Amino acid sequence: MLTIGLTHYLVVGAVFFCAGLFTMMTKRNAIGILIGVELVLNSANINLVAFDRFLGPGKLDGQIVALFVIVLAAAEAALAVGICINVYSNLATVDVDRADALQG
Repeated sequence: MLTIGLTHYLVVGAVFFCAGLFTMMTKRNAIGILIGVELVLNSANINLVAFDRFLGPGKLDGQIVALFVIVLAAAEAALAVGICINVYSNLATVDVDRADALQG
């Protein structure tokens, strides 16, 4: 019987991180980049909870930090959506290459 160990969680976290990094590097619109950032933060959460589970049983340090990262991601998403709405209302696009026109 195959048991799921720390390595399995780390591989899943690495796949999410690579997918998020690839998304951030290739997307041109702000919403796609935001999705990539969320994938990277979720990969960090997977690693934090996995290390807490396998290397520090009985302590909740990794889970508490993961909750902090989730709160941080929610705040970041709210700010980013607000910025995207502002860019779209001024330029009628969410292309990040054209957002440098918003100076002032």
